[in-house]
Amino acid sequence: MRYACFLIGAILLVGINAGAQVNVVNPPANGAFPQVALMASSGESFNFTGLPAAEAGITGTPSPATGLAPEPPQYVQSVYENYAWQAYIGYEYLRLYQVPGITKNTNGFTYSMVYYIKSWFGVDGELDATHLSEFGTGGWFLMGGGGPRFRWSAPRGLELWAHALGGYSHLTPQTAFGSEHAPAFEAGGGVDINSHHRRLAYRIEADMMGTHYYNTYQYSPKVTAGIVIKF
Repeated sequence: MRYACFLIGAILLVGINAGAQVNVVNPPANGAFPQVALMASSGESFNFTGLPAAEAGITGTPSPATGLAPEPPQYVQSVYENYAWQAYIGYEYLRLYQVPGITKNTNGFTYSMVYYIKSWFGVDGELDATHLSEFGTGGWFLMGGGGPRFRWSAPRGLELWAHALGGYSHLTPQTAFGSEHAPAFEAGGGVDINSHHRRLAYRIEADMMGTHYYNTYQYSPKVTAGIVIKF
């Protein structure tokens, strides 16, 4: 009986060892055991098919920091900057209609100062001084006035503007026609051409100047050209 039990145990031991060798050498085709890639190409990690999938909502990219301030917005500045003050000086030609049938060609200069309250609207002050010759002697026509000015920035660095001024004038020499003083007004406009230097521009201007000398009205055309200084 003892020999029979020993024989049965030996047979069972041999059977178990044989089954284990079959399972290791020939793994089941249905993928019940996890497979390990012993040799992986460069840049590839081991592939463990039996590992559980990554939890949803977890990614490898870190979330951006929320404490950083956003970048300030970018602005494009105009090439030609608008300055509040403009000073102008230039040559002036005035065709003065003194009395019916008598006209005088006068030459001199114009000086003006403008302060722009807004980009399109400003207050203009102007002084005109031109020289003339009458009855064999020299004389001057002077006019000072102020009023509103309007401007518009055009393409290619051009600035168009218009103004209307009211003031007073003085005409010498004294004549038998009447007083040397009279109210005056001026209306017209011009164009400023911006130079490469941002604070300088070139101006061309045309106006009509009105006066009231000798109990009659004078309407005298005026043209001027000069330099604008911005500040």
